[in-house]
Amino acid sequence: MMIASTSFTATSTAKLLHSSSATRNSNPFLGFTHKTPTKQSSSPPRRVLHLVLTASISRSSPPAAPPPSQPKTSMASETVPSPSMKLLFVEMGVGYDQHGQDITSAAMRACRDAISSNSIPAFRRGSIPGVSFNEMKLQIKLGVPRPLQNSLEIEKVKSVFPYGSILSVEVVDGGLICSSGVHVEEMGDKNDDCYIVNAAVYVGY
Repeated sequence: MMIASTSFTATSTAKLLHSSSATRNSNPFLGFTHKTPTKQSSSPPRRVLHLVLTASISRSSPPAAPPPSQPKTSMASETVPSPSMKLLFVEMGVGYDQHGQDITSAAMRACRDAISSNSIPAFRRGSIPGVSFNEMKLQIKLGVPRPLQNSLEIEKVKSVFPYGSILSVEVVDGGLICSSGVHVEEMGDKNDDCYIVNAAVYVGY
């Protein structure tokens, strides 16, 4: 009698557990699930870590210095003055031809203006050891408006200089063509253009 009671109790308990499990499966609101918490990684994702490191490096690193700029050179400055001449003085002037539109006259006035307010006694007095007066050399650079350069008479410009050996005369784009404001036919004007020339005279030996 005691054994039968125990068997009934075990069978009833099994049925009860089976009924409870079925009830939970059929009605999810009456049951519960136990999820094992996943372990969270303490390190940031690789992409975030890469961005953080990149930002840190960019903040800590000084900005890269720009490449050194290359000096600008021009053929004109390499030609006159020539490095073969030992340069002593540079004389500068400007010349105008307001009437007649003669670019050579403007260039001659520019050269006279360059040399007229200077005195160079060193060559005549022997102030430069081993250099005589006859060793004085000149190089001339003229800034002339491009449309007028072919009309320039170089030999007439050279005649302005009373002494010194002229090594070269270089003509570059420069000067100016502007209006004089008046057209005077009696002075040979074809129009009211005024021609302006710049001159640089390099003196050495």
